[in-house]
Amino acid sequence: MRELAGKTAFVTGGAGGIGLALGKAFAEAGMKVMLADIEVDALAAAVEGLRGLGSDVRGVTCDVADAASVERAAKAAYEAFGNVHVIGNNAGVAAGGGIDHISLDNWRWVLDVNLMGVLHGIRTFLPHIRAHGEGGHIVNTASMAGLQSGLGFSPYVASKFAVVAMSEGLAGQLKPLGIGVTVICPGYVRTRIGESGRNRPQRYGATQPPDPASPAGLLVAQIAEHLQSGLDPSEVAARVLSAIREDELYVFTHPEMRGEVDERFAAIQAAMDRAAAR
Repeated sequence: MRELAGKTAFVTGGAGGIGLALGKAFAEAGMKVMLADIEVDALAAAVEGLRGLGSDVRGVTCDVADAASVERAAKAAYEAFGNVHVIGNNAGVAAGGGIDHISLDNWRWVLDVNLMGVLHGIRTFLPHIRAHGEGGHIVNTASMAGLQSGLGFSPYVASKFAVVAMSEGLAGQLKPLGIGVTVICPGYVRTRIGESGRNRPQRYGATQPPDPASPAGLLVAQIAEHLQSGLDPSEVAARVLSAIREDELYVFTHPEMRGEVDERFAAIQAAMDRAAAR
């Protein structure tokens, strides 16, 4: 999709971070934008902040872990703008992982948002895009954590590996239909994902911060420090716009992290070589 002006974008997790940056970039490109988020006040502030960019920007409350909620949000977008062309499945959360305390609530919450939230977006909007026949593009937010397991045994890592695989499979099937797919695999970006617990629904139980002195607690502190000095979300959004126009599958933001991916690929290749030798 080289021409974005006049088209419509729908972005989840749109009240802040990468989602808000995507919404702003889409609006500046002349698109109509529907921001969707579970955080009501922040969503209202985000929509207000984007007014004046020359495009129609609106907001809708949406819990991506709930398929019915995504369907209601999609209906609001159709009613407001008609056909939707670009879908940003961006909403994401993080919660404690590791081997010392394996919380089923944490795993269910993270997988419901980061994995099922992407699936709900695809399931809801793909039939619509195929039906209107005007082309489209699906953008799924993953992470460098979806390509290497440096964070250890973690629901976040598991969810992002799944999003990368889903995007790769989806791209091959949608290319003949003129619908593009991009998966964003950023490193550290200045977002509030470290404060995900502020939006955690009661059905997943209370957020339980790890002991600051434990390995998990030290990792959380390290990640928070990296996030504070991370890439500005607007830089990620600019790369996504370019990827949509050039029909590129992967968006990477931190090429200096390539060594971590190469190490994993080398281990896989070595194991393949050993299998072949047998």
